[in-house]
Amino acid sequence: MNILITGEELHQLRRHSYQMAEAFGLDRRIENYQGKRPIGLHSWDFDCLLAVIQCALEDERFYPDKEDLGYKALMNLYERLKKEYQKFD
Repeated sequence: MNILITGEELHQLRRHSYQMAEAFGLDRRIENYQGKRPIGLHSWDFDCLLAVIQCALEDERFYPDKEDLGYKALMNLYERLKKEYQKFD
């Protein structure tokens, strides 16, 4: 499945890409992704992305202020990815 991730959503996702190290190169794909074209993701990529994003959103060390632009962008991405992931069922 292809999804476009740009701007602040991409910036925030990259902040947490190091947590994807065990995901068969997903960390490098996210780090190298420019956000100019949709990125192709498999169901297992979604599993990893959703888990990493959820952990980051819940960690107050990263986002002590839930009104922060970065938090809101990552939360928006999380919701978009969840909707797309449901299409795999």
